[in-house]
Amino acid sequence: MAQASVQVTHSGTSRWRRRTGEYSSLAAALEAAGDGDVLTVPAGTYRENLVLGRAVTLRGPDGARGAVRIAPADGVALTVRASATVHDLHLEATDSTSPALLVEDGAPELSGLRVVTRSASGIEVRGGARPTVRRCTVDNPGGVGISVLDGAGGLFEECEVVAAGQAGVAVRDGAHPRLEKCRIHHASGAGLSVNGEGSAVEAVGCELYEIKGAGIQIAARATGHFTDCTVHRTSADGVTLDTDAVLTLADCDIHDIPENAVDLRSRSVLTLTRSTVRHFGRNGLSVWDPGTRVDANQCEIHDSTGDYPAVWVSDGATAVLDSTRVHDVPDALFVLDRGSRADVVDCDLAQVRNTAVSVSDGATVQLDDCRIREAATGAWFRDHGSGGTLAHCTIDGAQTGVIVTKGADPTIEGCTVSSPAEAGFYVSAEGRGTFHGCRVTGSSGFGFHVIDGCRTTLTRCRTERCARGGYEFAEGGAGQGDGPTVQDCTSDESRALPAPAAGAVAAPALQQATQTAGLLGNVPAQAPPAAPSAPAAPAVSSRPSDEVLGELDTLVGLESVKREVRSLINMIEVGRRRQQAGLKAASVRRHLVFTGSPGTGKTTVARLYGEILAALGVLDRGHLVEVSRVDLVGEHIGSTAIRTQEAFDRARGGVLFIDEAYALSPEDSGRDFGKEAIDTLVKLMEDHREAVVVIVAGYTAEMARFLAVNPGVASRFSRTITFGDYAPEELLRIVEQQGEEHEYHLADGTGEALLKYFTALPKGPSFGNGRTARQTFEAMVERHAGRVAQLTDPSTDDLTLLYADDLPELP
Repeated sequence: MAQASVQVTHSGTSRWRRRTGEYSSLAAALEAAGDGDVLTVPAGTYRENLVLGRAVTLRGPDGARGAVRIAPADGVALTVRASATVHDLHLEATDSTSPALLVEDGAPELSGLRVVTRSASGIEVRGGARPTVRRCTVDNPGGVGISVLDGAGGLFEECEVVAAGQAGVAVRDGAHPRLEKCRIHHASGAGLSVNGEGSAVEAVGCELYEIKGAGIQIAARATGHFTDCTVHRTSADGVTLDTDAVLTLADCDIHDIPENAVDLRSRSVLTLTRSTVRHFGRNGLSVWDPGTRVDANQCEIHDSTGDYPAVWVSDGATAVLDSTRVHDVPDALFVLDRGSRADVVDCDLAQVRNTAVSVSDGATVQLDDCRIREAATGAWFRDHGSGGTLAHCTIDGAQTGVIVTKGADPTIEGCTVSSPAEAGFYVSAEGRGTFHGCRVTGSSGFGFHVIDGCRTTLTRCRTERCARGGYEFAEGGAGQGDGPTVQDCTSDESRALPAPAAGAVAAPALQQATQTAGLLGNVPAQAPPAAPSAPAAPAVSSRPSDEVLGELDTLVGLESVKREVRSLINMIEVGRRRQQAGLKAASVRRHLVFTGSPGTGKTTVARLYGEILAALGVLDRGHLVEVSRVDLVGEHIGSTAIRTQEAFDRARGGVLFIDEAYALSPEDSGRDFGKEAIDTLVKLMEDHREAVVVIVAGYTAEMARFLAVNPGVASRFSRTITFGDYAPEELLRIVEQQGEEHEYHLADGTGEALLKYFTALPKGPSFGNGRTARQTFEAMVERHAGRVAQLTDPSTDDLTLLYADDLPELP
């Protein structure tokens, strides 16, 4: 029963008297109304099931939006079967088997409606209906917000789904609506679900957020085209495509996603243009299965909050990245499994904590004109059948530029690696590879480091300013049987070729290049390089313990660390002597925890610790094998135990150094394989307690959490050694040492300027301690070179003195 009468006003004057009147119910008014009539409904609650079968206008009183409530006891509150117009009504329904508002036919215009219900759907559009729905709100915690079914279409403009017990908007069975400037949030299913062949959605300027499920879900041959849309704060993936789905995202923003930002499977195709993917917990782009493909152009993928690759391509899928930036992520691009492929053109991969490009299990990549900066590893070709091409790429500031292992065979052409901390190109474990016209500059290790007799081909390559040497080949080196082939390669080294290490064979091809250019050379055996994060042939320590301890003492700062290490060494040495004397020796656990900020010398001390133990006879070899999470944790069930076992085996007789070990136990580790690595490691440490010394390292707070949540790991370590940040005076001393090593001197006043510089330098999470000091020295050398290059006839002082003006600007 209505609370007030209903006025019906006819638009045609010829029938005014007959058709104008007042009715006691909406149903009676609708029965009397004809096409073009206007029904103005007074404020009140109407317990009726309304059906609009004519092209009438149904509206509330002017200026009183929501004053008219249509609230039947059950069934559909309002059914529209004609091109009617409905304004400013409040619809309520409680029937879980039917929608609150049903549009079955025509092209009605619906605006200003508020649907508050616990129905199967808040608004349902079906059949041949093509409504225009503007500024309507749906609140339906009992079911779907808006359903468009059975070939229906329509325009939804500035509408909002404020709550839905299932999908916010569901499109299926060939429906094809358009959404403009809509907001969908607080849905308990997908924010927007499109399913079935012929089903399609076009969305412009829409926002989906606070979704307990996926933000956008396209499946079963459905399609979608989204422009200028935002998806964020979901509980599952941001966007999912499955089974021949096709989706285009242009100028979209996907962020704050705890799982995959975008996940594609089963021959789905995604085109991503000028879009941003950021703050995701797993993969930014996850691409699976043969026939599945993603094309990303002018996009940005950054700021991962988890410990997974930003772009994951596997099981025969394809990814194409063009003019795209990937940065501030654990790993940038992982391509794995035979048939999987990634084509990357004119892209930037930067601030990558582990590996920028990883290729494994028979996958291939093609990188052209790409830039990789500040990564632990620029590109890693991991195993047999894995390969592809890197052409005209630059890798700057990586630990290691390119790693090739376990039979992988890539082609590297015209690539430049600048300032690697370990090696420019590193080949081991039967890796192969063809390197043509490549260049390494400013390496802190070797330019090209090829071990294990790998059959690598180097032609027309060049190295410059490599601290340990331009080229290093293991026993059976260049030109010897199965070793590398070297042709027309040069280096800027002018010293004579030293005698090769014991057991090594001089390389005829390399000698010929040396005679031609007068530039190449190896490094003496007593200064082995720190092993990059890749399988490495163990180096045997031949130095006495006093000599190694002397090197430890020469390190700048670290006084408490030196005391801790000497105390531990003393315990081990006395225990060894007591055993020789037939006495009981206290059991000393040799495994250690190193905590502290980056650049404080943890890896260097670990290397020296291994050498000392070897000199004392506690370890057989004393070599260092450095790994991180990416080396231990596999991509598939069971592969983590294999990788961890392999790393442990490589470290037998030496030290296994696990950097950022806390990454093996992330705070949200429900679906993580890191626990498997920890469990495997704990068992190996117990079963082979005398064979390997394990050192875990990382930030102080994170390592404390790591040990607290893994008591089995904590019990295996004897002590924790904390590496404090360097004081400004210690950073100055590192710069002075760098100058002495490279024959530079600080002019009067430069030391004081450096102290002020290091005092003022921000000491945030990115502060690199010793690394920062070395980078400061390198920056000063570059500025010095720019200054001196302008002089016609520089003096010796001009060439060697560094002034305060050579200091870089404070960040």
